[in-house]
Amino acid sequence: MVQITEKTTSGKREFLVSLIKEMESLIVAYSGGVDSAFLAAIGNEVLGQKSVSVIAVSPSLAPSELEEATELAKKLKLNFRTVYTKEVERLDYQANNPDRCFFCKDELYSHLMKYAEEENIKNVSNGTNVDDLGDFRPGLEAAKQYGVRSPLVEAGLTKSEIRNLSQDMGLPTWDKPAQACLSSRIPYGTTVTVEALSKIAKTEQYLRKKGLKQLRVRHHDTIARIEVEPHDFSIVMDEEFRSDVTRYFRSIGYSYVTIDLDGFRSGSLNEILASKKKK
Repeated sequence: MVQITEKTTSGKREFLVSLIKEMESLIVAYSGGVDSAFLAAIGNEVLGQKSVSVIAVSPSLAPSELEEATELAKKLKLNFRTVYTKEVERLDYQANNPDRCFFCKDELYSHLMKYAEEENIKNVSNGTNVDDLGDFRPGLEAAKQYGVRSPLVEAGLTKSEIRNLSQDMGLPTWDKPAQACLSSRIPYGTTVTVEALSKIAKTEQYLRKKGLKQLRVRHHDTIARIEVEPHDFSIVMDEEFRSDVTRYFRSIGYSYVTIDLDGFRSGSLNEILASKKKK
């Protein structure tokens, strides 16, 4: 097995290339985000058609994200496949407890493992990076149980290093804002429904078309809590902008539209978990 001998970013990339070459054949759990796109591109560079990028299609994936990921796969000439997962039909997922991500990944990896067996592919991998290991991510336990590998972790790559390497490779995802599944916008304990996921997808896409990039629409039943970067507050508070957004959100089914004064925070719904631990 290859071992890390160089701690520079370029050295880590060389290690990653050697690692993937040693794998011989590979499935990449692909979403079109920064990490999985980088891993898919490297896999394609090293293994060609023996590296298969597979995206999971379900109501928890925004249609716009699926479209972007598909277009990127075509642009990079990836060996691209789709699987249709049914996590939103699982009661353990719908319950939306803090371990929800475990059941999502359990659903995903069961499909990928089956595909790997059918196609005689030796390894299944994900785009987890070193920085992810410090976050609350139940999905990592599912990966462990299924024997899914994390080549970016094995290579010691951080998020910033992956962005830099992606830029060097000309990947358009190098500066893409962080994304998470739509269910992450729903507070723990609130049932995940297809209707709620659809509302979130539509409203977030609407805001992006209005010019915002880094944002979340948190779903609190009849209340939509919008998170944007503080430097975008002036845009959101423009009278015409507010009027348009409020009108659209209400047409989707929200009674109240609010702005979170703390601004955008990735994983902000995990904050309540941290506060409970302190108590």
